[in-house]
Amino acid sequence: MSKKRKKPAEFRFYELSNDEPALALLGNKWKQVYGENIDNQHFHNLLEIGVCHYGEGDLVIEDDSYRFGADMISCIPANFLHVTRSDTDVVAFWEYLYINPTEILQTCSKAPQDIKGILEAVNQKAFFVSAQENPILLTLVNAIFEEMSHKREYHQECVRGMIYALLFEIARFNGKKSSRTSERNGTLLLENAIEYVEKNYHNNFKIEDLANVCHMSETHFRRVFQEKMNMTPIEYVNFVRIKKACELIDKTDISMEDVAEKVGFITPSTFNRNFRRIIGTSPYQWKKRPDNHERKLLDYQISALKGW
Repeated sequence: MSKKRKKPAEFRFYELSNDEPALALLGNKWKQVYGENIDNQHFHNLLEIGVCHYGEGDLVIEDDSYRFGADMISCIPANFLHVTRSDTDVVAFWEYLYINPTEILQTCSKAPQDIKGILEAVNQKAFFVSAQENPILLTLVNAIFEEMSHKREYHQECVRGMIYALLFEIARFNGKKSSRTSERNGTLLLENAIEYVEKNYHNNFKIEDLANVCHMSETHFRRVFQEKMNMTPIEYVNFVRIKKACELIDKTDISMEDVAEKVGFITPSTFNRNFRRIIGTSPYQWKKRPDNHERKLLDYQISALKGW
């Protein structure tokens, strides 16, 4: 009897643009029935802060499920699997904030030696609380929403300062015990590898290097990676490289040979083959239709969407 195939995970990646310190998903678009026809969880590359204004349902983080309702706040670090599901036919209204904690702390902090400890506290677990349990958190997030919505003079500076304060509040709160927190399960085992690929995708490295940063044997690492990510390590490396290639093609006019080299492919033919397999078209066709990036899904068990 064949082994039951696991449900796919979905990787959603987000980009901060125009020197904005955060990405805010606001307004009527986010009044919807969440989770319709979605069986899988997803994870992303940035810290997600969500505020539920109204509606009821379940927020599933890793292996834990929580009931959500009005004036509740979720804080989900990068690489945590999660999904939001409304009760049947119940419209909910969530708004979201996406943050790169490292960038904010490096920009605002005058003590680089302290950044590592704060990042560890921010990223160690996801939590889900009511406004009554942490009114400061809700006040800060709503103030950031307000600034991001109206974008008045100096809004970027104001938002950056409030996010800096928000990160310290999250770090402080993560030091407390809460009945609504989720520790990373298997994804934590792979976090170092995911970060390594993100930083070194343009270099020539071996799967053994990824195993080493996760303190595993290569054989065990390959098995765990396949189990948790539903794809092989090399498939994930190629996915990241092609994602970066799409960004370069969209934003620059350099040759495809240079794109291939910059994202870590040794030969243009290998780049072209992987690009077509992952995106479904050639790099040259992609350059003519960059809007495809938001609609294409990988053929892997893990799919890629540019944000929501």
